[in-house]
Amino acid sequence: MTKSERALRQKIIDLCLEMNRSGLNQGTSGNISARHGDTMLLTPSATPYDQMTPEMIVTMPLGGEDGEWHGPLKPSTEWRFHRDILRARPDAGAIVHAHPTFATTLAITRRSIPACHYMVAVFGGNDVKCCDYARYGTPELSELVLAALKDRAACLMANHGMIALGGDLDQAMWRAVELETLAKQYYYSLQLDGGPMILSDKQISQVLNGFSSYGRQFERNSD
Repeated sequence: MTKSERALRQKIIDLCLEMNRSGLNQGTSGNISARHGDTMLLTPSATPYDQMTPEMIVTMPLGGEDGEWHGPLKPSTEWRFHRDILRARPDAGAIVHAHPTFATTLAITRRSIPACHYMVAVFGGNDVKCCDYARYGTPELSELVLAALKDRAACLMANHGMIALGGDLDQAMWRAVELETLAKQYYYSLQLDGGPMILSDKQISQVLNGFSSYGRQFERNSD
């Protein structure tokens, strides 16, 4: 294992710990992956984050057979959508999946998040879509997630949780935090008389154009 690969593996563990400290996730229900050459580095299944070591992070070939993996522990049961996203999205270098309270609450009601705030544009368009339901770990879920992520850098998963993509681990985590913040704002706005006022496509397009020169965190992901 090279020094750079070990650092990437440790970064995955550090962000898993951060997810739980911040309340973005609970227990071992979330998982994080990162592209490493022609492989994917992924958190192992059912392993407490505070017990993980870099050697426990699973390696999966992006071009390998279904389920092929290397390491002392089995990969997360959600390995399939991580692998399929990285295969389909060359712009994605990392993926954060978690079950944060507000994003998951909206996903339980199968609601997409509309342009209730201009920050929806950090995910690439005028909404964050909620994909339909399929059981965790299945090819069907992977297909639904990929469809919801078309031209987007995040999605909700019906009766499940959320996914955020980034060019690297830091950007993916930043987007995951932004998504839960947006979900919380949208949830509370639904409780008020009249509900949220939704920005127009033109207004969101202006925001997207502004983000293009604002900084790398705001770079738009696209297919």
